Amino acid sequence: MRKPRFTAAHQSITFSRRMMLVGGMQATFGGILLARLGYLSVAQNEHYQLLSEDNRVQLIIVPPRRGWIIDRNNKPIAINRSDFRIDIIPEQLERPTETLRTLTRALDLTPDDVDRIIKELKAARGYQPVQVAENVPYENYAAVTVRLPELPGVQPMRGFSRYYPSGPAVGHLVGYVGAASAKEYEEEKNPLLVTPGFKIGKEGLEKTLEPKLRGQPGGQRVELTARGKLVRELEPKPDRSGETVQLAIDAGLQEYAARRLGEESGSCTIIDCLTGDLLCMASMPAYDPNSFSDGIGQTEWRMLAEDQRRPLLNKTLQALYPPGSTIKPMGALAILAAGIDPDETIHCPGGYRLGNRFFRCLGRHGSVNMRRAIAKSCNTYFYAMGHRIGYDAIAPMAKRLGLGARFDLPVVSQSYGTVPNSEWKARKFKANPRLIERPDWTASDTLNASIGQGYLILNPLQLAVMSARIASGRNLHPQLIGRHEKPAPSLGIPQEHLDAVRGGMWEVVNGDGTAGASRLQLPGIEMCGKTGTAQVRKITGSQRGQSGDWKYRDHGLFVFFAPYDNPRYAGSVVIEHGLGGSRAAAPVAKDVLTYLFDREQALKSLAALEEQWGGTLMERTARREAQFKAMSKSAAGLGA
Repeated sequence: MRKPRFTAAHQSITFSRRMMLVGGMQATFGGILLARLGYLSVAQNEHYQLLSEDNRVQLIIVPPRRGWIIDRNNKPIAINRSDFRIDIIPEQLERPTETLRTLTRALDLTPDDVDRIIKELKAARGYQPVQVAENVPYENYAAVTVRLPELPGVQPMRGFSRYYPSGPAVGHLVGYVGAASAKEYEEEKNPLLVTPGFKIGKEGLEKTLEPKLRGQPGGQRVELTARGKLVRELEPKPDRSGETVQLAIDAGLQEYAARRLGEESGSCTIIDCLTGDLLCMASMPAYDPNSFSDGIGQTEWRMLAEDQRRPLLNKTLQALYPPGSTIKPMGALAILAAGIDPDETIHCPGGYRLGNRFFRCLGRHGSVNMRRAIAKSCNTYFYAMGHRIGYDAIAPMAKRLGLGARFDLPVVSQSYGTVPNSEWKARKFKANPRLIERPDWTASDTLNASIGQGYLILNPLQLAVMSARIASGRNLHPQLIGRHEKPAPSLGIPQEHLDAVRGGMWEVVNGDGTAGASRLQLPGIEMCGKTGTAQVRKITGSQRGQSGDWKYRDHGLFVFFAPYDNPRYAGSVVIEHGLGGSRAAAPVAKDVLTYLFDREQALKSLAALEEQWGGTLMERTARREAQFKAMSKSAAGLGA
């Protein structure tokens, strides 16, 4: 069979079909390319323009200046001051080894500093600076600037650092600032946190008020070549400083109280009896926030952490103590609320017998009524009355006066303590059945709690609030931010009950009570108060913690208010292991109140005391820091 023969016409048609197919495919592909080009150049124009701009222009973050913290009278507590710093621009650095060697000599850099700089230089890119040193003394700063021609890439700068004029007097109150940790950066993912020289609040008000104090960063825009070389600097974006925060604190009073506490371990808290404003929250000994903001060595940190006087602890808020006899005015109000006549007397033979156990008093007081029992701090009276009404009738009054309460304050933490009752004890032992004590509330528990021992444990701020509420009859809540003028509402306690208790507190200081030696030497102004001595461990014999090692001695406490006829200021003083409220705490309260009414007299008295102690608070702190640094260098030398 013969094969069909293809004609020229047939071949032409076949070729045309192939051309159409190939042409169609080319046209389709071309259309896709055109559509893609159109999409990229029109729809995605802004996106790629930004990428191009980002490749050409680099933004260097400029940290904002931190907001100030000021006191109620606009006196600065935490401010910013100009300082010197040295940075390196990695892209401009030509001789890294020689440059680092020169900077080490000029700035006294440690081996740790050099290791950090090398690591950061390896990780850095482009024009982003790497910090060499901050808060550089002017002499060292000048030593670097004169060598700049031989140090390409080194950039001396003037910036701002945090400064606390009162130093350790406000350490526990405001805290300090420091460079953000890796964990803090991971939580926030904010590039500002890793910008050289930028610091965030690490403790105290600096930490809790961080959103207000931080401000908004600015930026320095620079144009770079494809290889990262600087072409020119473009128009910068200015930063916006953080807010200024005003506190209720009186900075002068805060500093005076801290200085007056001297070398003691304790706290002094003062409250405005009309508004609840916290005028003073001094806690000593304390760290210097200026040193902490600059960074301290491991040796110094370890010594502070191991110090038995606990300089890292805010004792006003975080330390807990048995309140001792300072809660007897509160107990007296509970007794009055139970319907007992304040003139009813109890005979004190030197203690109170409960079954076969004898609970001792501080003396043999004979027949005492309520006012006399407060003045002489007669345990027997409060044993007997507490046993009569039961502690479940006393605990509600304690809570009404602010004991065991959590206050709404911008602080990192508070320790609330315990105001016990039968329900609390049953709940505690149910949660922990391994405790060997009895789960039911006993009469012995009532007697111990009635004189501020046993399960009752409180912080100094709560004691100050209790004193302020008794003094004013108002439902005061302590306030730390702002300055307030509106008086707090009434507490609802009958005036005759308040008068009876205040009368006993007046006799403590101005009669023949336990704190007569601390009477104010101010015409027409009388202080009322209540001393307390809190046992820190069970001691047999007659000494009761009045001797021996410091850490085993009794705490000294004092709650107070003044003036008697028109209370304006109230507070508490706690001296750890001070042996007693009358000998350790009441004199501090006397001087602090004197400062509020006669500043010149108080400062003159303090100057005499500081001469005995070997200098002012700032001078003694500077000497301790010098010792810490010397020990740190010694430890580093031994390690080497």
